[in-house]
Amino acid sequence: MLKAISISHVWVLDQDEALDFYVGKLGLEKRSDIPLGFMRWLTVGVPGEPGREILLELPAPPSVDEASARQLRELVTKGATGFAVGFVTDDCRQTYETLLARGVEFTQEPVEQFYGIDCGLRDPFGNAIRIVQPTNAPADAPLPPKSTGGRGQG
Repeated sequence: MLKAISISHVWVLDQDEALDFYVGKLGLEKRSDIPLGFMRWLTVGVPGEPGREILLELPAPPSVDEASARQLRELVTKGATGFAVGFVTDDCRQTYETLLARGVEFTQEPVEQFYGIDCGLRDPFGNAIRIVQPTNAPADAPLPPKSTGGRGQG
């Protein structure tokens, strides 16, 4: 049976800008950068976490046809592709401060939730990213009442 997730992808509109953001600002490491002719295979990952990578993929052939690529680019730009990536940290507030100092724009400051402390941001293209400092709350714990605080939804 399946044993692990090895790779997932995030639609990006410019791979060089994506590399600068995910490596230069978020602190991930470049894992592969392979020109295949028909596409550029560009992956990043969390330092010290081998085996899991994110493909920074252009919405373009051969993955999708050109008409679908246009639609995907529009959806990404609107931030309408939904949740893209979630990261775990030992200290959400410190991570928030560090990334804020690097110029990362957040959609939600760190907020205490029943499952831990988390915050939200978007990459330069509109993809929603969450960072969480988890607690040991049970998986079936009820959701807390909606909060009106923060800078918006992530």
